[in-house]
Amino acid sequence: MTDIAYIGLGIMGRGMVRNLLSAGHSVAIWNRTPRDLPPELAAATVAPNIRVAVQGKPVVFLCLTGPDAQLAILTGAEGVFAAADKGAIIADATTTDPHLTKELAGEAAKHGLRYLDTPVFGSKNEAWEGKLDFVCGGDKAAYDEIRPLLDAMAASVHYLGTTSNGAAAKLVGNLLVAAQLSSLGEALALARKSGLDPAALMGYLDVTDFSSPLIRGVGRATLGDNFDPSFYLKHMLKDARLIGAYARSIGVALPASSTTAELYQAAVNRGLGDLNASALHKLQFEMSGLD
Repeated sequence: MTDIAYIGLGIMGRGMVRNLLSAGHSVAIWNRTPRDLPPELAAATVAPNIRVAVQGKPVVFLCLTGPDAQLAILTGAEGVFAAADKGAIIADATTTDPHLTKELAGEAAKHGLRYLDTPVFGSKNEAWEGKLDFVCGGDKAAYDEIRPLLDAMAASVHYLGTTSNGAAAKLVGNLLVAAQLSSLGEALALARKSGLDPAALMGYLDVTDFSSPLIRGVGRATLGDNFDPSFYLKHMLKDARLIGAYARSIGVALPASSTTAELYQAAVNRGLGDLNASALHKLQFEMSGLD
Protein backbone atom coordinates (compact mmCIF):
# COMPACT_ATOMS: atom_id res chain seq x y z
CA MET A 1 0.00 0.00 0.00
CA THR A 2 1.24 3.50 -0.87
CA ASP A 3 0.17 6.75 0.80
CA ILE A 4 -0.85 9.03 -2.07
CA ALA A 5 -2.09 12.59 -2.43
CA TYR A 6 -4.38 13.36 -5.35
CA ILE A 7 -5.05 16.96 -6.40
CA GLY A 8 -7.89 17.71 -8.84
CA LEU A 9 -11.25 15.95 -8.67
CA GLY A 10 -12.75 16.68 -12.05
CA ILE A 11 -14.18 14.12 -14.46
CA MET A 12 -10.80 12.39 -14.79
CA GLY A 13 -9.54 12.74 -11.25
CA ARG A 14 -12.53 11.10 -9.58
CA GLY A 15 -12.11 7.99 -11.70
CA MET A 16 -8.38 7.76 -11.09
CA VAL A 17 -8.86 8.08 -7.33
CA ARG A 18 -11.46 5.33 -7.44
CA ASN A 19 -8.98 2.92 -9.01
CA LEU A 20 -6.14 3.83 -6.65
CA LEU A 21 -8.47 3.10 -3.73
CA SER A 22 -9.62 -0.14 -5.34
CA ALA A 23 -5.98 -1.22 -5.62
CA GLY A 24 -5.63 -0.86 -1.85
CA HIS A 25 -3.81 2.46 -1.62
CA SER A 26 -4.45 5.21 0.91
CA VAL A 27 -5.44 8.45 -0.85
CA ALA A 28 -5.77 11.99 0.49
CA ILE A 29 -7.67 14.24 -1.91
CA TRP A 30 -8.03 17.99 -2.41
CA ASN A 31 -9.80 20.16 -4.96
CA ARG A 32 -9.89 23.94 -5.32
CA THR A 33 -13.68 23.98 -5.19
CA PRO A 34 -15.79 21.62 -3.04
CA ARG A 35 -17.33 18.75 -4.99
CA ASP A 36 -19.95 16.13 -4.24
CA LEU A 37 -18.07 12.84 -4.34
CA PRO A 38 -19.47 9.46 -5.38
CA PRO A 39 -19.75 6.73 -2.74
CA GLU A 40 -16.83 4.88 -4.31
CA LEU A 41 -14.52 7.63 -3.03
CA ALA A 42 -15.73 7.43 0.57
CA ALA A 43 -12.49 5.77 1.72
CA ALA A 44 -10.42 8.77 0.57
CA THR A 45 -9.39 11.39 3.11
CA VAL A 46 -10.63 14.86 2.14
CA ALA A 47 -7.88 17.32 3.08
CA PRO A 48 -8.68 20.93 4.02
CA ASN A 49 -5.75 22.33 2.02
CA ILE A 50 -2.81 21.38 -0.19
CA ARG A 51 -0.29 21.18 2.66
CA VAL A 52 -2.34 18.68 4.65
CA ALA A 53 -3.02 16.65 1.50
CA VAL A 54 0.60 16.24 0.40
CA GLN A 55 2.70 16.19 3.58
CA GLY A 56 4.03 12.74 4.36
CA LYS A 57 3.05 11.41 0.92
CA PRO A 58 5.79 9.88 -1.24
CA VAL A 59 3.64 10.32 -4.36
CA VAL A 60 1.43 13.25 -5.38
CA PHE A 61 -0.82 12.89 -8.44
CA LEU A 62 -2.43 15.86 -10.16
CA CYS A 63 -4.91 16.25 -13.01
CA LEU A 64 -5.79 19.89 -13.59
CA THR A 65 -7.46 21.95 -16.30
CA GLY A 66 -4.32 23.48 -17.81
CA PRO A 67 -1.31 25.77 -17.37
CA ASP A 68 -3.02 28.43 -15.24
CA ALA A 69 -4.25 25.82 -12.78
CA GLN A 70 -0.82 24.19 -12.68
CA LEU A 71 0.89 27.43 -11.75
CA ALA A 72 -1.73 28.18 -9.09
CA ILE A 73 -1.58 24.72 -7.51
CA LEU A 74 2.08 23.76 -7.88
CA THR A 75 4.00 26.98 -7.29
CA GLY A 76 3.90 29.66 -4.63
CA ALA A 77 4.15 29.63 -0.85
CA GLU A 78 1.08 27.43 -0.41
CA GLY A 79 1.62 25.23 -3.47
CA VAL A 80 2.47 21.58 -3.83
CA PHE A 81 6.17 22.20 -4.41
CA ALA A 82 6.52 24.13 -1.16
CA ALA A 83 4.47 21.67 0.88
CA ALA A 84 5.56 18.23 -0.37
CA ASP A 85 8.23 16.19 1.41
CA LYS A 86 11.68 16.22 -0.16
CA GLY A 87 12.15 13.25 -2.48
CA ALA A 88 8.45 12.94 -3.26
CA ILE A 89 7.37 12.17 -6.82
CA ILE A 90 4.97 14.67 -8.39
CA ALA A 91 3.11 12.93 -11.24
CA ASP A 92 1.21 15.50 -13.27
CA ALA A 93 -1.49 14.23 -15.66
CA THR A 94 -2.48 17.73 -16.82
CA THR A 95 -2.61 18.41 -20.57
CA THR A 96 -0.29 21.38 -20.89
CA ASP A 97 2.47 23.22 -22.73
CA PRO A 98 5.67 21.12 -22.91
CA HIS A 99 7.75 24.27 -22.36
CA LEU A 100 5.93 24.88 -19.07
CA THR A 101 6.48 21.23 -18.16
CA LYS A 102 10.24 21.76 -18.31
CA GLU A 103 9.95 24.88 -16.16
CA LEU A 104 7.87 23.05 -13.57
CA ALA A 105 10.30 20.14 -13.48
CA GLY A 106 13.14 22.57 -12.83
CA GLU A 107 11.20 24.30 -10.07
CA ALA A 108 10.34 20.96 -8.48
CA ALA A 109 14.02 19.98 -8.47
CA LYS A 110 14.86 23.16 -6.54
CA HIS A 111 12.55 21.87 -3.80
CA GLY A 112 14.14 18.43 -3.82
CA LEU A 113 11.19 16.86 -5.65
CA ARG A 114 10.98 14.56 -8.67
CA TYR A 115 8.53 15.74 -11.32
CA LEU A 116 7.02 13.51 -14.01
CA ASP A 117 4.69 14.55 -16.81
CA THR A 118 2.11 11.76 -17.00
CA PRO A 119 -0.84 12.94 -19.15
CA VAL A 120 -3.55 10.49 -20.14
CA PHE A 121 -5.75 9.59 -23.07
CA GLY A 122 -9.34 8.65 -22.36
CA SER A 123 -12.36 10.32 -20.86
CA LYS A 124 -14.86 9.77 -18.05
CA ASN A 125 -15.62 6.11 -18.67
CA GLU A 126 -12.00 5.10 -19.19
CA ALA A 127 -10.94 6.96 -16.05
CA TRP A 128 -13.68 5.30 -13.99
CA GLU A 129 -12.93 1.82 -15.33
CA GLY A 130 -9.15 2.06 -15.03
CA LYS A 131 -8.60 1.95 -18.79
CA LEU A 132 -6.64 5.14 -19.41
CA ASP A 133 -3.53 5.34 -21.58
CA PHE A 134 -0.61 7.17 -19.94
CA VAL A 135 2.22 8.85 -21.83
CA CYS A 136 5.07 9.74 -19.49
CA GLY A 137 8.20 11.84 -19.49
CA GLY A 138 10.88 12.45 -16.89
CA ASP A 139 13.38 10.56 -14.80
CA LYS A 140 13.22 6.83 -15.62
CA ALA A 141 13.90 5.74 -12.04
CA ALA A 142 10.99 7.84 -10.75
CA TYR A 143 8.79 6.47 -13.53
CA ASP A 144 9.72 2.88 -12.65
CA GLU A 145 8.93 3.62 -9.00
CA ILE A 146 5.35 4.70 -9.67
CA ARG A 147 4.66 2.36 -12.60
CA PRO A 148 2.54 -0.01 -10.43
CA LEU A 149 0.36 2.96 -9.41
CA LEU A 150 -0.11 3.97 -13.04
CA ASP A 151 -1.00 0.37 -13.93
CA ALA A 152 -3.85 0.49 -11.39
CA MET A 153 -5.48 3.25 -13.46
CA ALA A 154 -4.49 2.22 -16.97
CA ALA A 155 -5.08 0.06 -19.98
CA SER A 156 -1.56 0.96 -21.13
CA VAL A 157 1.42 2.96 -19.87
CA HIS A 158 4.14 4.36 -22.16
CA TYR A 159 7.50 5.88 -21.23
CA LEU A 160 8.49 8.48 -23.83
CA GLY A 161 11.82 9.61 -22.38
CA THR A 162 13.02 12.89 -20.95
CA THR A 163 10.97 15.59 -19.24
CA SER A 164 8.21 17.13 -21.42
CA ASN A 165 8.11 14.19 -23.86
CA GLY A 166 4.92 12.96 -22.22
CA ALA A 167 3.36 16.41 -22.51
CA ALA A 168 4.38 16.65 -26.17
CA ALA A 169 3.04 13.16 -26.92
CA LYS A 170 -0.27 14.15 -25.36
CA LEU A 171 -0.58 17.13 -27.72
CA VAL A 172 0.23 14.86 -30.68
CA GLY A 173 -2.61 12.56 -29.69
CA ASN A 174 -5.07 15.36 -29.00
CA LEU A 175 -4.35 16.82 -32.43
CA LEU A 176 -5.56 13.53 -33.92
CA VAL A 177 -8.61 13.44 -31.64
CA ALA A 178 -9.63 16.98 -32.56
CA ALA A 179 -9.18 16.23 -36.26
CA GLN A 180 -11.21 13.02 -36.05
CA LEU A 181 -14.05 14.76 -34.25
CA SER A 182 -14.13 17.52 -36.84
CA SER A 183 -14.03 15.19 -39.84
CA LEU A 184 -16.62 12.90 -38.24
CA GLY A 185 -18.98 15.88 -37.84
CA GLU A 186 -18.61 16.76 -41.51
CA ALA A 187 -19.16 13.13 -42.52
CA LEU A 188 -22.29 12.83 -40.38
CA ALA A 189 -23.64 16.11 -41.77
CA LEU A 190 -23.10 14.78 -45.29
CA ALA A 191 -24.80 11.49 -44.38
CA ARG A 192 -27.78 13.18 -42.75
CA LYS A 193 -28.25 15.64 -45.61
CA SER A 194 -28.19 12.65 -48.00
CA GLY A 195 -30.96 10.95 -46.05
CA LEU A 196 -28.90 7.91 -45.00
CA ASP A 197 -30.40 5.70 -42.31
CA PRO A 198 -28.37 6.15 -39.09
CA ALA A 199 -28.34 2.46 -38.16
CA ALA A 200 -27.32 1.39 -41.64
CA LEU A 201 -24.65 4.10 -41.73
CA MET A 202 -23.09 3.01 -38.45
CA GLY A 203 -23.36 -0.62 -39.50
CA TYR A 204 -20.80 -0.10 -42.21
CA LEU A 205 -18.72 2.49 -40.34
CA ASP A 206 -18.26 -0.16 -37.64
CA VAL A 207 -16.34 -2.51 -39.92
CA THR A 208 -14.45 -0.45 -42.47
CA ASP A 209 -10.66 -0.17 -42.36
CA PHE A 210 -10.95 3.57 -41.63
CA SER A 211 -13.13 3.04 -38.56
CA SER A 212 -12.00 3.75 -35.01
CA PRO A 213 -13.43 3.55 -31.48
CA LEU A 214 -14.05 7.30 -31.70
CA ILE A 215 -16.03 6.97 -34.94
CA ARG A 216 -18.05 4.06 -33.57
CA GLY A 217 -18.79 5.49 -30.13
CA VAL A 218 -19.08 9.20 -30.84
CA GLY A 219 -20.87 8.61 -34.14
CA ARG A 220 -23.70 6.76 -32.40
CA ALA A 221 -23.84 9.30 -29.56
CA THR A 222 -24.12 12.22 -31.98
CA LEU A 223 -26.78 10.54 -34.11
CA GLY A 224 -28.63 9.81 -30.86
CA ASP A 225 -28.36 13.49 -29.83
CA ASN A 226 -26.29 12.57 -26.77
CA PHE A 227 -23.73 15.24 -25.87
CA ASP A 228 -23.41 14.55 -22.13
CA PRO A 229 -19.89 15.65 -21.14
CA SER A 230 -17.16 13.07 -20.84
CA PHE A 231 -14.62 15.67 -22.01
CA TYR A 232 -15.81 19.26 -22.19
CA LEU A 233 -15.77 21.03 -25.53
CA LYS A 234 -14.24 24.11 -23.85
CA HIS A 235 -11.32 21.93 -22.75
CA MET A 236 -10.84 20.68 -26.31
CA LEU A 237 -10.59 24.31 -27.40
CA LYS A 238 -7.96 24.88 -24.69
CA ASP A 239 -6.00 21.87 -25.98
CA ALA A 240 -6.31 23.03 -29.59
CA ARG A 241 -4.84 26.38 -28.61
CA LEU A 242 -2.00 24.63 -26.73
CA ILE A 243 -1.27 22.52 -29.81
CA GLY A 244 -1.12 25.56 -32.06
CA ALA A 245 1.10 27.58 -29.74
CA TYR A 246 3.50 24.70 -29.18
CA ALA A 247 3.70 23.94 -32.92
CA ARG A 248 4.50 27.58 -33.69
CA SER A 249 7.18 27.63 -31.00
CA ILE A 250 9.06 24.75 -32.66
CA GLY A 251 8.35 25.73 -36.26
CA VAL A 252 5.75 23.12 -37.25
CA ALA A 253 3.06 24.14 -39.76
CA LEU A 254 -0.45 22.96 -38.82
CA PRO A 255 -2.81 24.55 -41.37
CA ALA A 256 -5.61 21.99 -40.99
CA SER A 257 -5.40 21.98 -37.20
CA SER A 258 -5.58 25.77 -37.15
CA THR A 259 -8.92 25.63 -38.96
CA THR A 260 -10.15 22.96 -36.56
CA ALA A 261 -9.24 25.17 -33.60
CA GLU A 262 -11.33 28.00 -35.04
CA LEU A 263 -14.30 25.64 -35.36
CA TYR A 264 -13.99 24.81 -31.65
CA GLN A 265 -13.82 28.52 -30.87
CA ALA A 266 -17.00 29.08 -32.86
CA ALA A 267 -18.69 26.21 -31.00
CA VAL A 268 -17.76 27.71 -27.64
CA ASN A 269 -19.04 31.08 -28.83
CA ARG A 270 -22.27 29.31 -29.77
CA GLY A 271 -22.68 28.30 -26.12
CA LEU A 272 -21.66 24.64 -26.48
CA GLY A 273 -18.56 24.72 -24.26
CA ASP A 274 -20.06 22.81 -21.32
CA LEU A 275 -21.23 19.94 -23.52
CA ASN A 276 -19.09 17.06 -24.71
CA ALA A 277 -16.36 17.90 -27.23
CA SER A 278 -18.47 16.15 -29.86
CA ALA A 279 -21.01 18.98 -29.54
CA LEU A 280 -18.90 20.54 -32.27
CA HIS A 281 -21.17 18.43 -34.50
CA LYS A 282 -24.17 20.53 -33.45
CA LEU A 283 -22.44 23.56 -34.94
CA GLN A 284 -21.46 21.63 -38.07
CA PHE A 285 -25.02 20.40 -38.54
CA GLU A 286 -26.31 23.94 -38.15
CA MET A 287 -23.81 25.15 -40.76
CA SER A 288 -25.28 22.56 -43.14
CA GLY A 289 -28.87 23.60 -42.53
CA LEU A 290 -29.67 20.60 -40.32
CA ASP A 291 -31.47 20.53 -36.99
